[in-house]
Amino acid sequence: MTLSSSNKPTACLALADGRIFYGTGFGATGTTVAELCFNTAMTGYQEIMTDPSYAGQIVTFTFPHIGNTGTTPEDEETGDPVAAGMVVKWDPTEPSNWRSQSHLSDWLSSRGRIAIGGVDTRRLTRAVRQQGAPHVALAHDPDGNFDTDALIAKAKSFAGLEGLDLAKDVTCAQSYRWDETRWAWPDGYGKQDQPRHKVVAVDYGAKRNILRCLASAGCEVVVLPATATSEDVLAHSPDGVFLSNGPGDPAATGEYAVPMIQDILEKDIPVFGICLGHQMLALALGAKTVKMGHGHHGANHPVKDMQTGKVEITSMNHGFTVDAQSLPQGVIETHVSLFDGTNCGIALEGRPVFSVQHHPEASPGPQDSFYLFEKFAAHMAARAA
Repeated sequence: MTLSSSNKPTACLALADGRIFYGTGFGATGTTVAELCFNTAMTGYQEIMTDPSYAGQIVTFTFPHIGNTGTTPEDEETGDPVAAGMVVKWDPTEPSNWRSQSHLSDWLSSRGRIAIGGVDTRRLTRAVRQQGAPHVALAHDPDGNFDTDALIAKAKSFAGLEGLDLAKDVTCAQSYRWDETRWAWPDGYGKQDQPRHKVVAVDYGAKRNILRCLASAGCEVVVLPATATSEDVLAHSPDGVFLSNGPGDPAATGEYAVPMIQDILEKDIPVFGICLGHQMLALALGAKTVKMGHGHHGANHPVKDMQTGKVEITSMNHGFTVDAQSLPQGVIETHVSLFDGTNCGIALEGRPVFSVQHHPEASPGPQDSFYLFEKFAAHMAARAA
């Protein structure tokens, strides 16, 4: 059917089960199809939209005030938005922040990303929580003409993220060096010009602030594409190897990433992984990963350090998890989620090899876990001693 009304909405979100949400479109026009997730963070919508881990997903923001601080290039985690679209409660207001350089709608439009406002995001979030992440089609038409049957059919035809290797779509095309450090008032981003360690970062969809945290921890960072071989990595004679975050099904990316990591593990080199990198390390050590119902996406997730008993409030963004029951002997579970008990960290017993599911670089989110970058640096320093 085609919607017809004297007061037409300008955007439509169609779920594969037939449910329809109408609202006000902003950003780019057109139609996009993806998996729908929700994010509970109260800040950092620009960092979320440009996080490569959101490839293939439309993000519903549970916090209603999205767009009120505008946008700035300084807050982008990659050059362009990677999330397929945005769903919000209220239409974006005019920006009110001294750092803002453009309106959220203009920023999205210039980058080809569709958004819908005026949606009952509580109802939508309940649907995701109760039934899992649905496949959806999001359309924005200023004239308000929508063929909802066709949109539902598009949502139904979406193949989903299981079995999908998206890291190859968001990784860098060629290697590069990174020396920018974390943002600090009043100077902004700094530069690492006296590095103590050399790190090769394998880019499965790396966020810029992860690279900044590595640089701030005293590292010279060389970034390699996701498909880099162990020979490519070892050619740089690294003091440590970092495995980045990224999107998609870890088992699919692992087809080429796991053999490389297993080769690296045969060397006496510290290894640190985050998010997809955590899952890649787990697979390389013999564990398994599984798809979650609706995943973890937010900046208020409590994680317990099983070795110290400390509870950290963390930023998370993942739809797959490491199956803790599949961890082989010699691999220690170091962190667990206090929301649902899922695995959030591992370490290889007796070796400087560890990883976490959460995002210690924040952006957005709390900074409780920054110490992990210093831990990585300490492992490299001990190896050099």
